[in-house]
Amino acid sequence: MTELTDLATRTGFVCQVRPANDNDDAALTEFFEHVSKDDLRFRFLSAIQHVTQKQIEQMTHVDHRQTEDFLVFAQGSNRIIGNAMLAADKMMETAEVAFTVHEDFKGKGIETALLEYVAKQAKARGIRKLQSIESRENHCTIELERKMGFTAKGIDGDPMLVLLEAAL
Repeated sequence: MTELTDLATRTGFVCQVRPANDNDDAALTEFFEHVSKDDLRFRFLSAIQHVTQKQIEQMTHVDHRQTEDFLVFAQGSNRIIGNAMLAADKMMETAEVAFTVHEDFKGKGIETALLEYVAKQAKARGIRKLQSIESRENHCTIELERKMGFTAKGIDGDPMLVLLEAAL
């Protein structure tokens, strides 16, 4: 198993993060049962009720180079409280990030700490630009990403989505 890395948030909350692996399917499925319907919609950009087994496997069965999925755990626990995906293009120059946090752990700064961690991991892989596609209704995440240096622009043909980008 991959070693856990401590993440301390701006609120003083400490959690741990590591890459997902093939054995995390059940725990990740359980995690997504504790994500609000709006957050599921924002994370997957569609109105889903439950994350499918295929979607879970796309997060846990990855190449760990071009694509990585990160799991956040409550300190000293195997309970997943956050999840982030990093998916790079073939040239490893640009990557998309998407993340969500368990509804009981919102407001503790996990989102900020997780996005900072994923950006650091992307930069270490040589990725130069991070992108996030967000629903225009996802005001909290858009505001967070803007505070972290992302710039926003519309997506041609889809007035409900916005593309946020940051140079690393």
